[in-house]
Amino acid sequence: MTPELGQLALILAMLLALAQSILPLVGAWRGNRALMAVARPAAAGQAVFVAMAFGILAWAFLRFDFSVQYVADNSNLALPWYYRFAAVWGAHEGSLLLWILILNLWTMALVTFSQKLPEVFASRVIAVMGLIAVGFLAFIIFTSNPFGRLLPMPGDGADLNPVLQDPGMTMHPPMLYMGYVGFSVAFAFSIAALLGGELEQAWVRWARPWTNLAWAFLTCGIVAGSWWAYAELGWGGWWFWDPVENASFMPWLAGTALLHSALVMEKREALKIWTVLLAILAFSLSLLGTFLVRSGVLTSVHAFATDPSRGIFILGILTIFIGGAFTLFAFRAPALKSGGLFAPISREGALVLNNLILTVSAATVLVGTLYPLLLETLTGDKISVGPPFFNLTFGLLMAPLLIALPFGPMLAWKRGDLLGAFQRLYVAAGLALVAAVILFYVQHGGPVLAVFGLAAGFFIVFGALADLWYRAGFNKVSTSVAFQRLAGLPRSAFGTALAHLGFGVTVLGIVAVTTFETETVTEMKPGMAVEAGGYTVTFDRMMAAKGPNFTEDRAHFTLSKGGVDMGEVWSSKRLYTARRMPTTEAGIRSFGTSQLYVSLGDPMAEGGIVVRVWWKPFILCIWIGALVMMAGGFVSLSDRRLRVGAPTRRTKSVKVALEAAE
Repeated sequence: MTPELGQLALILAMLLALAQSILPLVGAWRGNRALMAVARPAAAGQAVFVAMAFGILAWAFLRFDFSVQYVADNSNLALPWYYRFAAVWGAHEGSLLLWILILNLWTMALVTFSQKLPEVFASRVIAVMGLIAVGFLAFIIFTSNPFGRLLPMPGDGADLNPVLQDPGMTMHPPMLYMGYVGFSVAFAFSIAALLGGELEQAWVRWARPWTNLAWAFLTCGIVAGSWWAYAELGWGGWWFWDPVENASFMPWLAGTALLHSALVMEKREALKIWTVLLAILAFSLSLLGTFLVRSGVLTSVHAFATDPSRGIFILGILTIFIGGAFTLFAFRAPALKSGGLFAPISREGALVLNNLILTVSAATVLVGTLYPLLLETLTGDKISVGPPFFNLTFGLLMAPLLIALPFGPMLAWKRGDLLGAFQRLYVAAGLALVAAVILFYVQHGGPVLAVFGLAAGFFIVFGALADLWYRAGFNKVSTSVAFQRLAGLPRSAFGTALAHLGFGVTVLGIVAVTTFETETVTEMKPGMAVEAGGYTVTFDRMMAAKGPNFTEDRAHFTLSKGGVDMGEVWSSKRLYTARRMPTTEAGIRSFGTSQLYVSLGDPMAEGGIVVRVWWKPFILCIWIGALVMMAGGFVSLSDRRLRVGAPTRRTKSVKVALEAAE
């Protein structure tokens, strides 16, 4: 297979995307079923050609076709096959092709599971997905061709960026893009509803499982990226408020708000404007993240492009999709009815508070990310907005959410009883405070305010368990009956509890590692030892080693506690041969949910080397909690009421749409 076939496949895919986007919209407008019927086969054909292009590029990597510029820039003969495959999305052009492939996977899933949707509405949704594909296929064809030739063909390639040669990078971009692109489905549903004026809760019921799935994938992608940065970069931290990290975090915040808002709209026909706006905003922030990573405006360890012309193209895409969506929203917004009324103290009120905090938090992160760029553009002055700004502002915004979160599920719809909710939660609150004080004492203290952070994490965990406890009726019926009720609860109830519980566990991990971690930086020679977290870390020896495409100096450390051997840790400094680029491979050893983290610095005179040793108590809770949140999303999706394609109760507005389609 020649690379030119891949380029041809992309061109044919764009032509089919044009047909997919234009003809069904015209058919829905005129009531022409023949034109609407084009949507599904055009989407299927586009997916086939995009998959063909992706396969051709992957084959070029696997067979060392260095006549392809992109392959020569991101691979070499010594690169292991699994990293050669991951290198397909290891730089700008290939990552964009992966983005388009995943967009087509989501579209085909939508085509497969949308058979029960009204024909007119489904045609509009698939057409909007086609419009998105047109924009990005045009981008890759005209500005980011991954199949460009390099003649004469070099004998070897430049190698993949060494910091990307990590198992985490084989999973991080696909999962992240599954989340990014997944929000395009909710976006397409909202635009289709705005185009047709079908703004009742039916479209939300159809879009909710897709949103749930996208949110779960994005959570997984962020977790994988956080772990990769922690393990690979050797900085000792799990989150740096890097602009590209922020680019994925903002749509996650908006998507979380969208999930809660969609629940209120489905249950109570309220928050209609919120829901439509958040559906647009979540995908808009995903597009903005794409722009930030690929435009060249950011400097980051995982920013892909430095060509401003590409940024201008993406800026055009942003203007068309985001500007067009908000213009359509402004045109249709006056037709949106207020929906069901509710008291401020109610489950709806709690979810409104949740949405306010999450959207303001996303706006804060957005301002902190873009303000330095805007200031430099307008004045030429360069400033840096780093962790101190984000930690302070974001932490203050999250504080009320941590307290309010367990109360939401305890409040009734329409009008709740705050005192009654507190009576259900006072045991959880008391246990949380006791657990926080005990943990604070066991860890030998720290800032006193940390007790409240720990208590908030425990409160969320115990509150999630209390929700299941009261739903099952353990306080009212016999234990056997309560367990039967627990087993009979909807899976969405378990999914919600898992998501909240996981969030609490993550909060515990963040507060604990921030408060109790220790760092030791010292020069060490063989035979020397340092103390960290009650463990003795002894530097034994240095040795040279060689990998498939790198050389390294490895340091061996022995771990002990109270004279008892607790294992070993290897830490190394690598030099990748082709790029002559050094990396640090940290040595990490887990003890329960805590870790010893050993990183090598610069060599010193007389055989010494700078060694950084961190003790990170409960740090694994950060990722364990995030994985539990992700599991909650998938468990909710397994509820038949939320399962994609499951038959659902239809409202009057949907029946009218069906009659119009016929």
